[in-house]
Amino acid sequence: MVAFLLRSVLLLALMLAASPGNALAAPRVDARAKAWVAGVVSRIGMADRARAPRRGGQVTIRVRIDAKGGLDGVEIEDGPVALGERAARAAQAAAPFPPPPAGLLTLEGFTELSFPLTLR
Repeated sequence: MVAFLLRSVLLLALMLAASPGNALAAPRVDARAKAWVAGVVSRIGMADRARAPRRGGQVTIRVRIDAKGGLDGVEIEDGPVALGERAARAAQAAAPFPPPPAGLLTLEGFTELSFPLTLR
């Protein structure tokens, strides 16, 4: 399951780094950006302290992280409400994060990641 999650995050990172001017250009993501994204996802997953046997599942969350690594927002995109609340608490507990690599920041100075998170 962790491999699926990391693949999803890496795909997202590739999409974020793709050149907006040329949709057909091959996306280029450096190893530092990939490691940063994987680290954010891992920290959030490990911060879930409400593990409840047979009450887990998957939710899709979107996190907004500012240029200094602060959590600027969490949205639940898909999944049960109770799991979404757990995922939001886990994201808040995992923050702050290391500052995002410059290549992942928008012109406004933040990055957004959307990924599936499996809670156990």
